[in-house]
Amino acid sequence: MSRMEAAMRTLATSVDEWTDRVRAEYLEMPGLSLTRRQMRRLWRLDQHVCDAVVDALVAAKFLWRRHDDTYVVRHERP
Repeated sequence: MSRMEAAMRTLATSVDEWTDRVRAEYLEMPGLSLTRRQMRRLWRLDQHVCDAVVDALVAAKFLWRRHDDTYVVRHERP
């Protein structure tokens, strides 16, 4: 396995782990509403990992992006 392949596997694992953690945080704190920037700061994520996590949670229909660019749990939509 090349270094590039190893790095990609590590990133995929990291994104999966962060996706699970962010989902758990949203479930633990009803009403949580964060921008991507706030997520990066709160969980100390780099931009690429944060974008991958948010995109995965939106694609899974767990998070929904509101008009003010904050993300909330989809069933909490106004």
